[in-house]
Amino acid sequence: MPKKLDWIISGWALLAGILTFLIVLATTVNTAAFGADKIARMFGENVSGLSGYEDFVRLVISAAALMFFPYCQRQKGHVAVDLFAEQFSIQTQDVIESITLILTIIIALFLAYWMTLGMISAYEDFASSPILGWPNWPFYIPGVVSLLLWALVAAMQLSTKKGRQ
Repeated sequence: MPKKLDWIISGWALLAGILTFLIVLATTVNTAAFGADKIARMFGENVSGLSGYEDFVRLVISAAALMFFPYCQRQKGHVAVDLFAEQFSIQTQDVIESITLILTIIIALFLAYWMTLGMISAYEDFASSPILGWPNWPFYIPGVVSLLLWALVAAMQLSTKKGRQ
C-alpha cells in the first residue's frame, strides 16, 4: 500500500473518530440537560436540551459511520469466516480472499454511485434538516469519498495479492 494512501486513510479514520467524539459529547450534554431539567422542575424552573440535537447526530453519524470502512479494510478488520476457511488449502483461501476483494470493490463502487445520485437528489430538492435547517447534501460527500477509498484499498490489496502469486 502506498505510504501516501495509508496516511490519507489513517487521517480519514482519525477525522471519523473526532466526529464520533463530537456526537458523544453532544449526547452527553443533552443527557445532562435532561437530568438537570428533572431537578430544575422540582424548583419550578426548566433546563432545555440542545436545540437541533437530533439533526446534528443524524447528519454527523451519516458522515462518520462510513469513514471507518477504508481503515478497517486496510487492517483487514472486516468480518471474515476463518472458522471453516482455515481448514482449506492456502490456494483455496487465496481464491476466497480474491473473490471477497473483488466483491468488496464492486459493492463499494455500486454504493458510491447510488449515494452520489442521492446527494444530487438532495441538492436539487433543497433537502435540509428540520430543526437546524442545514442542507443534507454536503453530508453525503464523506460517505461517497469513504466508499471510493474503501474500493481503492480493496483494489490495492487485490493487486498486491496478484503480484505475489
